[in-house]
Amino acid sequence: MIQIKSDAEISLMRKAGYILASAFQAAEPLMVAGTNADDVDRVVEETIRAQGGVPAFKNHPNGDGVKFPYSVCFSIDAEIVHGMPRGRKIADGQIIGLDLGVVYQGYYADSARTFAIGKISGREQELIRVTRECLDLGIAEARAGARLSNIGHAVQSHAEKHGFSVIRELVGHGIGKRLWEDPQVPNYGLPGKGPLLRKNMTIAIEPMIAMGGPEVDMIGDWDVLTRDRKPAAHFEHTLVITDGAADILTTL
Repeated sequence: MIQIKSDAEISLMRKAGYILASAFQAAEPLMVAGTNADDVDRVVEETIRAQGGVPAFKNHPNGDGVKFPYSVCFSIDAEIVHGMPRGRKIADGQIIGLDLGVVYQGYYADSARTFAIGKISGREQELIRVTRECLDLGIAEARAGARLSNIGHAVQSHAEKHGFSVIRELVGHGIGKRLWEDPQVPNYGLPGKGPLLRKNMTIAIEPMIAMGGPEVDMIGDWDVLTRDRKPAAHFEHTLVITDGAADILTTL
């Protein structure tokens, strides 16, 4: 069931989003070659907890009850989502997706960004740019009275226009008292389908776009990689639906 949030609930989610954005601000200077990924995880967790938040991903169970052991999802190159720091060193030429979640007084925020480390190819730069544009275009479709599928259609159209693939097994989602709520928010589809977006719905839009094919492999309990092992990029914001432009909650 899709939950319509009260203004008080949105205020708590906005605080969670602010804490999350400040954690990105703290992590960004560390996203350079030579940094140990565990240090990024530590700084993010310390920043979140110092402001009264809780890292949403740490100890969150998957469908089999296996708990995620870190505060950040740290996905390198072909890892689409749910990669782990594991003491890995950031290296020149990598594309790294950093996905963060925060719980504040029982309410969640979720956001992701992709970083280019040092020198990457022109096509990889384009992948990151187009994926961010897909997020912006999806957000532009998120307003009261529109159909949910307009979001995914905008994402898919832009990605495929540039020769990239949309990951279909992974989708955006509603968010609020739980990290994943109804509705699912796919990054593909025909326009004019699905539920009507209503004022004070809260959703996370998160394009996951691949340089190669859309097929994925699940490795271990959490990691999701592109099957052809070509790079992928990931951007995400949590937002609230309004009568006009969506209100992005995961910003400073």
